[in-house]
Amino acid sequence: MRQLNFLLIFSFGLATVMFTLENTTATTVHFLPGVSATLPLAAMMLVVGGIGATSAWVFAVWTGVVKKVEELQEQGELEAQQVRIQELEADIQRYRATVDAQLSLLPAAGQSSAPSPEPQPNEA
Repeated sequence: MRQLNFLLIFSFGLATVMFTLENTTATTVHFLPGVSATLPLAAMMLVVGGIGATSAWVFAVWTGVVKKVEELQEQGELEAQQVRIQELEADIQRYRATVDAQLSLLPAAGQSSAPSPEPQPNEA
């Protein structure tokens, strides 16, 4: 992999040097009315490429910052949801305890709440 990286960097550097040697003609660039600059074409291309690379880097950093802020917001929301879940689980436990207490006060399913009459001896 190192050899491939070296080959790519060397090729790009060689191409840049060849481009610079072949394009030494002065070029005038007009930015605004009355504002212009005259530089060799190769220098102008390097300046423009540098501005483009810097812009791409700034955009990448900005995107990373926005993503980090969104992650922090989501983490805060997740923590709030966890707290809410714990509160709801505590409520459920409280309700279960209340229902269990109320069920223990109810008579058994097969029994009636009225006193049952005493059994009479069989007369034979």
